[in-house]
Amino acid sequence: MTDKMTHWERIRATLRGQENDRVAVSMWRHFYGSETSAQSLAEAMLAFQSKFDWDFVKVNPRASYHGEGWGLGVKYESNREPKVVQTPIKEPDDWLKLEVLPLDRGVLLEHLEALKLIAKGLNREVPFLMTVFTPLSIAADLAPSEEIFLQYLRQHTDKVRYALDVITETFIRFTRACFDRGTSGLFYATTSWATSDRMTSEEYLALARPYDLKILNALPPAEFNILHVCKQHNFLRFLQDYPVQAFNWDARGSGNPSLAEGRSMVKGKVVIGGIRHGKDLVEAKPQQLTDEVSELRSSMGQNGWMLSAGCTFMPETPEINLLTIRKAVEKKPASP
Repeated sequence: MTDKMTHWERIRATLRGQENDRVAVSMWRHFYGSETSAQSLAEAMLAFQSKFDWDFVKVNPRASYHGEGWGLGVKYESNREPKVVQTPIKEPDDWLKLEVLPLDRGVLLEHLEALKLIAKGLNREVPFLMTVFTPLSIAADLAPSEEIFLQYLRQHTDKVRYALDVITETFIRFTRACFDRGTSGLFYATTSWATSDRMTSEEYLALARPYDLKILNALPPAEFNILHVCKQHNFLRFLQDYPVQAFNWDARGSGNPSLAEGRSMVKGKVVIGGIRHGKDLVEAKPQQLTDEVSELRSSMGQNGWMLSAGCTFMPETPEINLLTIRKAVEKKPASP
């Protein structure tokens, strides 16, 4: 039996395919009412970690932070999900107006300051990852809707490519600065786009993949970067060679590979997920979750994977459900 490990020891053993004392686990959510300043965001992340003692922290910043420097506007009302109230792209030529954003002011500086506070609070004891969206995802947020963005992408490709270059350069600089502030890695998310429900695989490979790889290949050396392939009918099979150490997706989503299928697909990389999310997690009974974790541990074994949900869980999820998931990995597996 392996001795009890620290969070970092457990994560490193998992990433290296070595024996673990138990399966690593983490969950993540938004704290909408705390997302409007570096101090309150950091405090929310640290308090959440203090309560549940996850094996790694996925920083959930406000989702709009990627685009606010280019004119994306959102409105916050208490603890509710913010609403988009302004988008900067009104016509095709607006894509050509985007410029590389500085890091010494505005929303990007705010989030770098939050990372410094989180790093100080965790004191190198727990890995933490900053959430960054893909350039295609960020560009889409600057348009009035995803449907309109697709029209621009298909009909004014060169102009959107110009914007994607600007966004990519901005976030190459930003991600490097994240590592300078102490982050352990990136949680790199495709949001709505790496799925056949939104575009063809040929379009994604031509119009998204090159920019993804520019960012990922420009990162400083890191032990723990995650590619999050969002939504159902996802393109994990086309992205399995991305230069990351781990992959996270909704293994219960329609048209998606199961966790075991995904592990075979990514060949030697770590897979993260398996737990239901959305309303299914909100409505689940603790015993159901205990059984789910037990089944996953039985089918996946103890090493080479981590337990989490397939995406950000809803804030109204009962705390008892999170505690159940957290405690389930501590139980000794049933004897064969």
